[in-house]
Amino acid sequence: MSTAPLAADKPEMLRLEGVHKHFGSHHVLRNVSLSVRQGDKVVLCGPSGSGKSTLIRCINRLVSHDQGRVLVEGIEVSDHARDLELIRRDVGMVFQQFNLFPHLTILENCTLAPTWARKMGKKDAEALALSLLERVHIPDQAHKYPPQLSGGQQQRAAIARALCMKPKVMLFDEPTSALDPEMVKEVLDVMTELAAEGMTMICVTHEMGFARKVADQVVFMDKGEIVEEAPPEEFFTAPRNERTRQFLCQILSHE
Repeated sequence: MSTAPLAADKPEMLRLEGVHKHFGSHHVLRNVSLSVRQGDKVVLCGPSGSGKSTLIRCINRLVSHDQGRVLVEGIEVSDHARDLELIRRDVGMVFQQFNLFPHLTILENCTLAPTWARKMGKKDAEALALSLLERVHIPDQAHKYPPQLSGGQQQRAAIARALCMKPKVMLFDEPTSALDPEMVKEVLDVMTELAAEGMTMICVTHEMGFARKVADQVVFMDKGEIVEEAPPEEFFTAPRNERTRQFLCQILSHE
C-alpha cells in the first residue's frame, strides 16, 4: 500500500518500497511501502508489536531490512559506510528513552555530535546548542546533568540534541510514552512548534490529540502491515477498515 503524495510539488524525502523484516521466525514488517515529502508530518499508530518502531528504525539503518528498498532523498539505505553516514546526518531521531549521556552536561550532550560528525568548531556548536535549548524552552538547564532534569526536560534536551545536527527529517519513536502524564504536554508542545516551522516528521505515538492537530497523514499499522492511511479528519471520522475502527474505539475510549 503506497501513500499518495501529500504535496506533489514538494521533493520526496523518504520512500519505503516493499520493505520486509524478520526477527527470527517473526515477520515484523510485511511489504511496507510509504512516501513522505518535504514538510510532511506523518503519524504512525497501531497496537504494540505492529512494527511501527521497526519501520522508522529501518529508515536510518538502526535496524536492517531484509527485503525491499529504503531511500532517503533518493539515496538507498544500505550498509555502505559513506552513504549511511550522510543519511544519519540528515535524519534525526528521538527515542522513547532519552539516551542522554549521564556523565555529560546537557550542553555537552548537544555539542558532541556536531563537533565530531559535522566538524563544527566548539564555540559554534555551543552557540547552536544554546539557541536550540532556548527553542525547546530549557536554556537554564544547559549546564546541568541529565539526572538533575525531569523526564520532560530530558526529552526536550534529546530533541535539541537531535536538532543540533541540522537534520532534514525528524523521527520520533513514542517520545512521550516514558513520561509522567503531566510532562507529556511540554514535549508535545515542542513537537507541535517544530511541525509548525515546517520540519519533516514521522512520529510513532498513541497521542491521538497530537495526531489530529499536527499530522498531514495518519498511518495505521497492524501485524507488520499498513492497514490504512488517510488525512486526520478522514482517519478519525470515517475509517475504512474494521481493524482501524476497533483500534480507534479502544484507544479513544481511554483519552
